[in-house]
Formats: sequence, C-alpha cells, structure tokens
Amino acid sequence: MQMILNWVNLIIQNWIRILSVKRGWIKDFDNIIAKYAKNFELLKVLETNCIEIKRIRFSKDKCVIILASEDGGIQLWDVASGSYIQTLRGRTNWITDVDLSSDGNNVISCSRDKTIRLWSVKSGQQIKMLDRHSSWISCINFSPNGKYFISGSSDEIKIWDAESGKEIKKLIGHSNVINNVEFSPNGQMIVSSSDDATIGIWDMKTGKKIKHLKGSFNCVSCARFSPDGQHIVFSSNNKTIRIWEIQSGKQLQVFEGHSDAIRYLKYFPDGQTICSCSNDGTARLWNVKSGKEIQQFKGKQKGILLFDISSDGNTIALNSGERSIEIWG
Repeated sequence: MQMILNWVNLIIQNWIRILSVKRGWIKDFDNIIAKYAKNFELLKVLETNCIEIKRIRFSKDKCVIILASEDGGIQLWDVASGSYIQTLRGRTNWITDVDLSSDGNNVISCSRDKTIRLWSVKSGQQIKMLDRHSSWISCINFSPNGKYFISGSSDEIKIWDAESGKEIKKLIGHSNVINNVEFSPNGQMIVSSSDDATIGIWDMKTGKKIKHLKGSFNCVSCARFSPDGQHIVFSSNNKTIRIWEIQSGKQLQVFEGHSDAIRYLKYFPDGQTICSCSNDGTARLWNVKSGKEIQQFKGKQKGILLFDISSDGNTIALNSGERSIEIWG
C-alpha cells in the first residue's frame, strides 16, 4: 500500500510541474491532489502518567517527544519504541510552554509561577532559573541557532541570551496576554499573537516592531511563520485560519471548517500543508494552495487539544486525551 501511495505522490508532483509550466493551474485540480495526498495512519499510542498535558514538542532529530504537564513535570519519550526516557522536575506550578534547543541538548520551559527554567537533557538537571517576568509566562521559543530564546507574558516579550541567561531586550506593544511567540526560520524576526486581537512582527536585532497586523476578530490564538519566512499563518476565536503575506500585509488564504475556536496551528516543513486543532475536538490538515481540508483527526474524551509535527513532516503527535499521545505517520 505504501509503495502505491509513493508512486501516486511522485506522479502528482510531476504533473504539477508540467501543468504549472505549460498550461497554468487547472481549476479544481487541488481537489485531486488533496484526494491523493499522504494519509496519516495511527502507528502507536503513548500512555503517560502526566496530569493533563499542556504542550508537545518533537526534538529536531525526530527521535524524542517532550511533554509538559500541569503537574510541573517535563517527560521525554522515545518515538520509535514508544518508551519513557526520563522526567525533568523542579516546578511547583502549571507549565504553559516548553521548547528544545536545535542541538537537542537543552530544554526550556515557562510557567504560571513567573519563572523560566533551563535543563540539560543529558543530565536531567536544571541549569538555570530566571524570574524576571512580573506576571505568569505564557509562551517560549528557542532561536534556530539556539543562542537566544524569547518569552511572552501578560503584555510584554523578552529576548534572552541562552548561555548567560541575561535579558537582552524587552518588546512592548501588546495590550493583553501574549499567546505565542516564534522566531522566523532565519532568526531575524519574531512573530507574536495576543488576546488584544493583533499580530506583531519584530526585528530581532533592534527590538522594534516592523509590522502590526489587525483583522476583524477578537483575539489571535496562534501565529506562525511559513518555512520560507515570507508568510504568517494565524488562527483566531472566529473559527478561521488565515495566511497573510508579511511584506504587503495582504491576505492570501482563508481556511474554514472548524466549528469552534482554534487553539493551535503549524506549517508542515514543506510549506504546502497546515495542521490545526480546535475546541471542536478535532485536528485538521489543510492544503495551503487550495484552502481545502485534507484529513481530519478526532480524539477521545476532550478531543484533540495539542499536537506537533516532526521536522521531516512524516510524523504527527496528537494529544488525544488527558494522558495519551497518538503517533501518526
């Protein structure tokens, strides 16, 4: 079956190139592509002892999954075997976000206790604890080169030196809770989304806001860079996903299908597919060009609340319940 799918995908890609050059795009051809796109199948389920998982992250080498839970623990799991590796502990309050450095050596997390903590993956020991935010911290992200990280709280963003733990810059511009922050693929820009219904795009070196995007919605739950760094995909509580071009600020695509507010979303590495999850209990894959849904995942109990995508785009980890992680590939 897999061999047949591989051949179909190869044929489709060849036809895409031929039609794009010789005839232009045929209307509704995206529907054909969506029909034969990779269909993810359930490979295994990780049954953890986490008390309500709050974040999932793949390591850059795709070998490890990091789980942050409400009880303050950060667990590492082996993807191939589905076995537990270790737990990083040191928190007494709800972890809100976690990330892994590009070299896989360090894990960083933030929490409602207003602290940021950095661990060594090898030793499992805490390396640093930073407490210079005045309110609970909602999101955190390593730079692509691992030299810096950014954190967002109730209304401010901070840029930090990862080695020294020193605060480098403070970015002011949002008027409500910041829901996510992310470095651009080249590390030169930062995107932020907020409950103030705006998206900020910032210059990493100067700390100045270079774009301010606002639409007809109440809040922006998540905003992410495209793999080429040219576009922003974002979600809001009006049940839609939108793509904007950074340079022009022009809206390029709208995705509709979720029946409740969207919690989280992310591009696949090839930039052709987006994954989203919503309070409607589903996660969905979308074709970027056509805006059409490719595949839908439905979880147990509360549904699909969290997910992450491996660096090669071949594996998805879905939080299908309070303590279980589904691995699809």
